Amino acid sequence: MQFDNTDIDVPFNYRHHCWFCAEPAGHSFTFPHSEHLVFDCSHDPLTLPSCAECARAANQAEVRSIWQVEKSVKVYLIEKYRKDLAIGLNWTQDELANAGFEEGSFAGFQKSAWFMYEVARDRVNFQGWPLVLNGIEMVNEELEREFCFDGVSYPGIDQAMEHYSVNFALDLAFLRRVIAKVGPKSFAKAVRFCRLYVGATPNEKSLALREFS
Repeated sequence: MQFDNTDIDVPFNYRHHCWFCAEPAGHSFTFPHSEHLVFDCSHDPLTLPSCAECARAANQAEVRSIWQVEKSVKVYLIEKYRKDLAIGLNWTQDELANAGFEEGSFAGFQKSAWFMYEVARDRVNFQGWPLVLNGIEMVNEELEREFCFDGVSYPGIDQAMEHYSVNFALDLAFLRRVIAKVGPKSFAKAVRFCRLYVGATPNEKSLALREFS
């Protein structure tokens, strides 16, 4: 399927960057495309610059708008970089620099870990520039659904809960119930509370939830 005039306007300072993650762009991504026909797309067809990795992830997103594609790509990147993002959950840059690993088997980790965390964080956090097609700026219908916590922007709170549940071995269902009770603004409090009950029985968690406020 071919479309005419689908290239978006690219700001000069982003002319060589991927719209999804800001890495160097050697490819392009068109949406909708022939491998996933969309009959109720909420915007006109468009083509934007992309790196090869994000283009592959984007091509597998069976959704109905470019912003939903972006969300799928971010989910992919969060999963890919799960261990690197976890560095920021467990260390500060100063703590890592002074961890005393210089001469041990973790010396390589100490040298590269924070850099890898920053690469992962920046790719996940990058917000593509406004999409302008044929002189008309398109409205991002997904922006208000993002959830930002501890320096990382997640496509939504579900991805943040999944990320923390994996890295801290939390019961995801229990974390969801706690956040439903205290609200997303108390996300840090909810995570700290759930960490107290790793390995607890279902009855213990239910009792704790009733008493938690």
